[in-house]
Amino acid sequence: MIASRRRALALGLVGLAGLGACAALRQGPVATRLPPLPLPADSPVMSHGGLAFNRHMMGFGGLSGLHIDDALNWTAVSDLGYWAQARLVPGPDGTPVGLEDLRTGSLRQEFPLPMPASVMRDAEALARLPEGGWLVSFERWHRICRYPELTARCERVTPAPPGLDQAPPNAGIESLTVLPDGRWLAVSEGLWMEDRQHLRAWIGRPGAWVPLRYRPDRNFVPTDAAALPDGRVLMVERRFSLLGGGFRGQLRLLPAEQLGTVVEGAVLAPQTLIGPDSLPADNWEGVAVFRHRGALWLALQVDDNEMAFQQGQIQFFSFR
Repeated sequence: MIASRRRALALGLVGLAGLGACAALRQGPVATRLPPLPLPADSPVMSHGGLAFNRHMMGFGGLSGLHIDDALNWTAVSDLGYWAQARLVPGPDGTPVGLEDLRTGSLRQEFPLPMPASVMRDAEALARLPEGGWLVSFERWHRICRYPELTARCERVTPAPPGLDQAPPNAGIESLTVLPDGRWLAVSEGLWMEDRQHLRAWIGRPGAWVPLRYRPDRNFVPTDAAALPDGRVLMVERRFSLLGGGFRGQLRLLPAEQLGTVVEGAVLAPQTLIGPDSLPADNWEGVAVFRHRGALWLALQVDDNEMAFQQGQIQFFSFR
């Protein structure tokens, strides 16, 4: 989710959408087809198009964390504190053309009494545990919750990654994934090291965290992660500038050797797979990996920030 000051600057544009347009959005399917993206000929991935979300039909927007399994079950969490699950409907060529059987609900916290939503509900990253259940990271009150099911109550993960409590309110763990060997990888969005070139990251498990340093591209920050079966990790990075074209996003790749036997303070330095000139200018916040029709696919998801002039979407790619 963008920082609060950016949201405040954008709020003045909401009225431009018009009441008639909002009424139209409350009709029709939850998601509609988008065409493939014009990627360069030498791109390591092929674009298959995507889906535009209708948040008025879904009930909310702000989709951040993302997971898709090999059965095309789509799961996402919103930074408004909700979860959503549905099945992706494949078209004749295998590309998802819609969502069906949508289910939604609130992410329940560990406290039985209501707490301020602004503090408790800012869900940013989602990861599937190999033994079942889910991990969800939250900002503002920085923590990781384990959910046996998304309808269950949060089981807060302790101990948290060391130093996470020092993160700015809106810049905690936005990237969270489980590696094939069972270790967790967590990367902060805005908890900078003293050199201002590296962000704090951690690998391991609760009680066995190894602090690392993550080096993002210039002016970018990481917003999600997804582990590949061979031990590499896909990272989404995003930048925002009011004077520099708004949002831009890119997809990067952490080599498996950087995540093998790690020592405290090791640097994670990803390579670029899809550069910012190849993705539409938008708030890219989610990435997922899944097997489909005998190939390895990936999906990138946009958070619409609950703004009338932004469009939540998901784009699908396969590795060449």
